[in-house]
Amino acid sequence: RFRRAGAQEVMVASPFRYAIVHELRGASEPSLAEQVARLAPADLVLVEGFKQAAIPRIEVYRPALGKPPLHAEDGGFLAIVSDAALDTDLPCLPLNDPAAVADFIVRALGRG
Repeated sequence: RFRRAGAQEVMVASPFRYAIVHELRGASEPSLAEQVARLAPADLVLVEGFKQAAIPRIEVYRPALGKPPLHAEDGGFLAIVSDAALDTDLPCLPLNDPAAVADFIVRALGRG
């Protein structure tokens, strides 16, 4: 309702968390750097999307979806997370093992 009424921002709040939704209303999408600058300081920020950003990346690839893998055309990936065995020199991590993915990220960033 508030968005339809023209609100630029809407806040949803509870005693446990809050979220602010900001309407761009035709403005350009903020860059990744601008988005991250809005966050509180953190040791690690996980990002989904921003496929062209020059950041360390891990591809989640499911061959059954029938789409070509991004890592085959772009050398900027650290690893692949998949539900299938892949022919690649990159580390392949099991899709259904989030602890293995987390361990890889910690090691890759020199935090472990």
